[in-house]
Amino acid sequence: MELRTNTFKQRLADRSGAVQYGLFVSLADPVCAEIAATSNLDWLIIDTEHAPNDVRSTMTQLQATLAYDVEVVVRPYVGDRALIKRLLDIGAESLLIPMVDTAEQAEDLVRAVRYPPEGVRGVSSARAARWSRVDGYFAGANAQICLIAQIESQAGLDNLSGIAGVEGIDGLFVGPSDLAAALGHLGNPGHPDVQAAVIGAIESIVAAGKPAGVYGATPDAAQRYADAGATFVMIGVDTIVLAKSIDALVAQFK
Repeated sequence: MELRTNTFKQRLADRSGAVQYGLFVSLADPVCAEIAATSNLDWLIIDTEHAPNDVRSTMTQLQATLAYDVEVVVRPYVGDRALIKRLLDIGAESLLIPMVDTAEQAEDLVRAVRYPPEGVRGVSSARAARWSRVDGYFAGANAQICLIAQIESQAGLDNLSGIAGVEGIDGLFVGPSDLAAALGHLGNPGHPDVQAAVIGAIESIVAAGKPAGVYGATPDAAQRYADAGATFVMIGVDTIVLAKSIDALVAQFK
């Protein structure tokens, strides 16, 4: 069995490629994840930060989406070495780490996703290696892991160039909602000051030579971010999509 090529990582590195549009998968259910995977989305984020996912439910969703032409990223709830090790062992190939504030933190995350001597990832012949059936897994795994740092605080903005300059960080993802809270505009990511910060961050990431990602809560915001240079853009959350669809259906009768 051959080691899988991480095409999401490849597409991020291809700066001339089209924008990749994705969805947060937060319903913690493999059927819901599979429904999202069979759409025409480019990528998904299985979220464990703001959704009731644990390691086992994350694995079942990775299994449910594997057969489809969609790239899957996992967002742990914290950039902890032990948790990262477990997510990689169950087959996560791309990770989005929340609340990355410094270059030193980014460097530690790079070490966490890599086997020695480049890093400190623990060795196990688990699902990622298909229980020792993947030829050369340990030799090739480091090069296939995609690591994205999420920028969502004032400290992250202040240290943006340093974080972007860390070798092994494959992209930076801007979180407008948490930035809004950090900038004194909780619940209002559309505030002009927040929008200026988001656009400025995207432009700085691109100028530093790294791919920029972002969550666009509305079609207009997503397009604005893409126009600013973002090349991987989240355009929704499954829970919100479901809630709005139910509301629209009910409104036809009540």
